Order: sequence, then structure tokens, then C-alpha cells
Amino acid sequence: MTARGEREEMGHRLGPRPLPMHLYVAASTWMSSRAGLQLLKSGSLDWKGDLANAAREFRKNLNGADIEALDRALGDEIRRRLNDLITGILAYRHHPYRRRLPDPPAVWRDGAMRLLDYGAGTIGAGGAPLLIVPSLINRAYILDLSERKSLLRYLAAKGLRPLLADWGYPGPRERKFTSSDYIAGSLEDMLEATVKITGKKPIVVGYCMGGLLALALAVLRPGDVAGLALLATPWDFHCQRGEQARLVATMLGPLEPVIARMGELPVDLLQVLFASIDPLGSARKFCAFAGLVQSAEGSATLSARVEDFVALEDWLNDGVPLVASVARECLGSWYGANEPAKGKWRVGGKAIVPQRVRCRSLVVIPAQDRIVPPESAEALVGALPNAERMAPPLGHIGMVVGSRAESMLWEPLVAWLHKAGAPPAAPAKRPH
Repeated sequence: MTARGEREEMGHRLGPRPLPMHLYVAASTWMSSRAGLQLLKSGSLDWKGDLANAAREFRKNLNGADIEALDRALGDEIRRRLNDLITGILAYRHHPYRRRLPDPPAVWRDGAMRLLDYGAGTIGAGGAPLLIVPSLINRAYILDLSERKSLLRYLAAKGLRPLLADWGYPGPRERKFTSSDYIAGSLEDMLEATVKITGKKPIVVGYCMGGLLALALAVLRPGDVAGLALLATPWDFHCQRGEQARLVATMLGPLEPVIARMGELPVDLLQVLFASIDPLGSARKFCAFAGLVQSAEGSATLSARVEDFVALEDWLNDGVPLVASVARECLGSWYGANEPAKGKWRVGGKAIVPQRVRCRSLVVIPAQDRIVPPESAEALVGALPNAERMAPPLGHIGMVVGSRAESMLWEPLVAWLHKAGAPPAAPAKRPH
């Protein structure tokens, strides 16, 4: 067992990662309110632009207020929030839950990578095969999170045969991989294994970054893909929040010495990039969790919600580093140059152009997605020739493990997969 595993077995979790950053962002942001009040009192606060009108209104509302009392109340509120944050983090780190779900059989292996057969021995064993492709930067078990939250086991129970591409944790060999090695090498091998095991062409289902890999596979191997389903898959990186995408790309230069020296973009730096989308998101989440834990005493329903939070947070903090070549491609070519949407992204020497995918396709665009802007994924609807669209009112992660995931995504997804995996109808016979 790794040192990390030993710490977790003893009840000491590492998250939320990176903990110093989350604590610093929350504390510095909240305390800046008190510092701003002092500047306001002295008249030295320089309000600019749109804030100037708000500042005048604020001064007007403060007219006659007891500034010293306000300052004390503000200090009390900062201390309350920090206390809730620490209480929530400690409650999470010492919660007894541990994921114990056994893995299904691996029907293909290569280094750190495996192909896991979730349909073996189930009613879905003879159903339409699905090759499920997750992201390279998060562990694949988000799709098999817990006994209550497993999209893969749900699909198998509904008569489908899901096989999961588990990328594992990159070792020395994988650190030399390019995206072509992952897609035109390992993923193509998994596709061939799926066809050999099931005797059928699979529907390829990609989630998040995995959707880009799945789309590329469908372009490279059109004759072996029965259908394509893309869940929260980015494509046009500049059509919505483009400035944010370009800002992420500018981080490649400063990060290059780390990437070059380590051969990867480490997990904690990836977590920093994700946190930049909503810097105070983790603080709000753990403050709310502190209240949930307190309310859950004696309530089976709320206790289940606490356990679901812990299970998801464990997954969020159990990240995977992104190997050097793929990290440069993601930050520079995708976020910076927007090569996929421009038709310039190449895998195995071939341009990955959605218009070349002739099979039946589904594009799932979670309307509340804060990780993949909906307009970025929407670009695929018009680009894929035979695409259908589904837009559940859920978030990026909530659509696969949230409380409404089953009714709003899982059920309609199953219906589409059964339809896409059905054998084509025989042509009608002409009357003699």
C-alpha cells in the first residue's frame, strides 16, 4: 500500500487539494472586506469604473451608521465563516466512509491501462456494447462512484454492456505518450478488444475530455463504431468565456519548467487551474457541508447525502497528472489556439473533423455546466452530420452522480443507446 493509501486508511484524507490554496483564498478574500471598510472610513478607497456608482450608493446607505459596530460585525462574520470552513473540512477528512466497490473483470491490459467489463455476467452481457471513454485527468470511477451512484452498473442493469477505458495512473512509459499514443494506440486497441469480446461494433461514449478522445476514435475507425455519444464534451474553446480559455493558455509558459522536469502536469497544479473557474467554490461547499453534517444526526436521508458528498470529494481529490505532451496540447493547442474548432487538431496524422463522423450521434450539453461552457459543447451539434441534442438542467458532474441524474440523464441516455444499438431494420420487400 502506498504512503497515501496508508494515511487514508488511518482516516487522514489529503483534500481538499491543494489545501493551503483553498484556505488562503477564502481567508484573504473574506478579510479583504474588513480592510476595505477601513479604507472606506478614511476616504482613501479608490473606486473605479462601474464600482464608482456602487460606492456612492454604499456611502449613502452608510450615512449615520455606526462604523465601529459594522466593523465588529464584519469581524464576527469572518470568524464564523472560517470556523464553518474548518469544521466542514475536518468533518470530511475524518468521515469513516471508504469506497469498497470491487472492480469488474479486466478484459484487456497494457501497462497502467485496463478495459473493465461492467456487463460481464449481467443481463446486459448480450446487449449493445458500449466503449466508455473518460477523461485523462480524473479517475474513471466517477462513472462507478458508489453503490448508489453508478452510471455504469445502471447501464448494465438496463440490458447494455458497458466496457470502461480505465487509464490508470501514468507510469514512466505513459509519461512519454502523446494524444496519438492514447487514441490511435491504446484506445484503438480497446476498440478492437471490445469488438472481439462482444462480436459487435460498440457505441462509443465519451465524458468531458474523454469525449474528444471518443470523437477522434470515431473519425479514425468509422467502420468499427456503431454510434457516438458525447457527454459534456468541449469543442469550441473560444466561443464562450474565450478570454478565460486564453488566460488558461498563458499559464503554459510559466508551468513549462515543471512539466519538462517532471514529465507531467502534477495533480495539485491541475486542481489550481480548475479552482480558478470559481476560486471561492470550495469554501462555500465546505461551509455548507458543516451545516449538513450537523443536521444529519438522526436522519438517514441526510446521512446518505453526507456520504455522497464524501464519496464525490474523495474522487475529486484522487486526481491523475496529465502527461507532458498532452498537457502542452490541452493548454496550448486547445485552450490557446482553439485547434479542434478550427479543424487543425490532428491525431495519428489525420485531422479530427466532426463532419466525417457518419454514424448516429448524441451530444449531451448540461445546461448548468461551469467546467465546459454549454456553447463550447453546442458547437458539436451543428458539426456532426447525424447528431441529436440533449440538454439536462444539470451541472458537469451532477449529470452523472447528482440526485437528479437518474431521471434527467441516465434514463433518456439508456433510451437513446438502445435505439442507436438496435440492428438496422430490414429493407421492405418490393411486391412482385
